Amino acid sequence: MAILKGILKDSLDYYLDLQRRLNARLKELPKGSIFKRKIGRQHYYYLVFRDRKKVVSKYLGKEKPAQIEKDIKERRLIKKQIKEVLENLSMIKRLKKRKRIGRSLSKNP
Repeated sequence: MAILKGILKDSLDYYLDLQRRLNARLKELPKGSIFKRKIGRQHYYYLVFRDRKKVVSKYLGKEKPAQIEKDIKERRLIKKQIKEVLENLSMIKRLKKRKRIGRSLSKNP
């Protein structure tokens, strides 16, 4: 029983630390998406995102911004990872609340 509680505590600490690191990385990455506007024969790229209730368009240039595209994809991946971490944290907290951990785990196939 003590071993399971130790494992749950270690898992909880791991996921809380992972959540903190992912949230810190998420703050560094750009929000929104890239929008390509055609004016005449030229293409112009903008980063479009929301700032509270306003939609903001930030000019990026005439060249396709590969680094920002990569950062936006990374942001989406991190958001998915955070969702999975939150699900795991929720499950661990539910298990910790149960009084008889060993008994409840043996019921699940």
